[in-house]
Amino acid sequence: MWVPVAGLPPRLTLSALTGACRLCILGSGAARRKDVLARDRRGLSDFHPQLLPSLSFGDSPSWVTKCRLEPRRYITSPRLAETLVQVLRGGREKTCQLFLECNPGPGILTQALLENGARVIALESDRTFIPHLESLGKNLNGKLEVVHCDFFKLDPTNCGTVKPPIMVSKMLFQNLGIQALPWSKGIPLKVIGIFPIKNERKTLWKLLHDLYSCTSIYRYGRVELNMFISEKQYQKLMANPKNPNLYQALSVLWQVACEIKLLHMEPWSSFDIYTQNGQLEKPKRRESLEELQQNLCLIQLTPRRTLFTENLTPINYDVFFHMLKQCFMKRNAKLIDHLHSLSPVDAMDILKKIKKKEKAKITNLYPRDFKQLFETIECSKDYTCKWLYDDFLEDRIV
Repeated sequence: MWVPVAGLPPRLTLSALTGACRLCILGSGAARRKDVLARDRRGLSDFHPQLLPSLSFGDSPSWVTKCRLEPRRYITSPRLAETLVQVLRGGREKTCQLFLECNPGPGILTQALLENGARVIALESDRTFIPHLESLGKNLNGKLEVVHCDFFKLDPTNCGTVKPPIMVSKMLFQNLGIQALPWSKGIPLKVIGIFPIKNERKTLWKLLHDLYSCTSIYRYGRVELNMFISEKQYQKLMANPKNPNLYQALSVLWQVACEIKLLHMEPWSSFDIYTQNGQLEKPKRRESLEELQQNLCLIQLTPRRTLFTENLTPINYDVFFHMLKQCFMKRNAKLIDHLHSLSPVDAMDILKKIKKKEKAKITNLYPRDFKQLFETIECSKDYTCKWLYDDFLEDRIV
């Protein structure tokens, strides 16, 4: 029987509960009863999550005259759009798949998806694009729905009254008639889009929390992401002990959670970027010119059916996050030294169970090794207290 963090809501930081430098948790008895209540509130079973219910372009397009808070990339090439559709189909015949498209803008990819038999829900954050997007759905018998919504601002953590383009996914999905699928079943829908230019890392962390806690879009099952990301960030995402300088907690968490595939690479120059004044963004610095020579990578992130186990659940995932953050704070240290500060469980016994040598370093462990390490400590039966926490680390971003 797994024992989650005693009585802690999943998103509550430990620093809010203690002023001590170290906190020992994961007990039994009354704590277990609190955990059962916590699971009931979230609709989760002990070991597996129960998910709750053609256009021509002029020099000055009319849809980009409205001011925007930040520049965004848009797919404006029909050639690129058709290439992406073929990649997403994976050689299959036309099928009526459900795609949730993030900020489609002028709708070039939207139209290509519709022509290939897909059903599309276009979430557009800029009102000026919406009339044109809606016109693409005429005479298509509801195969296209357009919603004024920003996918990357779904379910804000600190919000009062929510109004478009910020929305709550539960209400959005209910209105769209999207049904949840059990985690062990298929893919309820596919998301396609381009990560925000300036907030890739922040967006990746938010999605990780949503995924591991089965909240937001992942309340509805193993939602598949098909997203363009910068080549530099993709390299970090896929890093492992073979490229230790790029290897980080973010790499481990995504590789543990998802099957990651590189579907396509496209030069930055293939995407149009419109700024606040509605003009193409011109590089002003040397760094910008270097960036424009790089590629954007279309990656597919499919949550693993086997992500959750008896010892890694949507309740205790925060402990896994904390373990990784603390490990990568001193990435060149030996694993055994970290174990002494992470857990009172016998460090040599843990190394033996995970088949690692005493000299093994953090950067020698692959993502699967970190998951095995966490589960080994979690299932230690001879210890009522399994974890030690450095209070100040909780609010650090690694």
